Amino acid sequence: MLETRQMLPLLLAATLIGGCTALPATAPEAGQRPLLVAHRGGAADFPENTLLAIDKALGNGADMLWLTVQLSRDGVPVLYRPADLSANTPESGTVAERTLAQLQQLNAGWHFKQVAADGQVSYPYRAQAVNIPSLQQALAAIPESVPVILDMKALPAEPQAKAVARLLEQLQAWNRVLIYSTDASYQQAFAAYPQARLFESRDNTRDRLANVALAHSCTPTPAPASWVAFEYRRPVQLVETFTLGEARSKVDALLWTPAAVDCFQARGKVPLLAIGVNTAEDYRAAACLKMDAVLVDSPRAMAQVKQRLEWPLRCD
Repeated sequence: MLETRQMLPLLLAATLIGGCTALPATAPEAGQRPLLVAHRGGAADFPENTLLAIDKALGNGADMLWLTVQLSRDGVPVLYRPADLSANTPESGTVAERTLAQLQQLNAGWHFKQVAADGQVSYPYRAQAVNIPSLQQALAAIPESVPVILDMKALPAEPQAKAVARLLEQLQAWNRVLIYSTDASYQQAFAAYPQARLFESRDNTRDRLANVALAHSCTPTPAPASWVAFEYRRPVQLVETFTLGEARSKVDALLWTPAAVDCFQARGKVPLLAIGVNTAEDYRAAACLKMDAVLVDSPRAMAQVKQRLEWPLRCD
């Protein structure tokens, strides 16, 4: 049972995910701290994309969940992020090479380590295995009031989009989820499903952020109510091309700025998600920018940061 103090951010999250163009009085502009989105269920706290991580993230104050989806050999959407099973389990190979039953025999917490205060490293989930869940199992374990972002991994996109759409239709869960991917082919694949709530193409988001930063240009502006997401900090390379070659400059870019936020909101409210916000300094900066949500690796740590943030907020 969710406590009363947890309900307000979840109601706001549900309102945002529902595609409303007008926010309630609890929006960041009116005094709401950015929502916490648990990256892969809170990958810094517990084995990522597992039911254990999901349960603990919600208990630790996450407002939304970001879960990574791939397709098993028998066409079942499952939660797993890396390209190879060896990243998280004792086995190797791809998710697509194994059936759901075979995947659920693997320990998804095998490589999860904890470091004690004295520097000692332990692997607690080698003795208490956690398996790779199906998307259906995850949605069954998540309260319907908690919005879920599904990050699509693996290609080709069309069969995975079809399998996810079939499941969401079966569970009548379209209104619970947002669809994200770094690959534009998923935008095209989910275009066949009008119920799908999609993030703006990452390519479009990146182009707009770069144009604001480098050309001071805000064209084109995104459609209102379309969610957008990009890293708060992002290492980038600027490439300058000459007749006789090219030169590169490495930059630790901060692309979310007041000018960028104004650009994204030029035609109406657009929910903004800053990826990779894992410090008190960055959370405060995201709040000053009036970001709607931030993607965090440790809900356990960032919930305390959110709670301790002084309010009303004083921004430079």
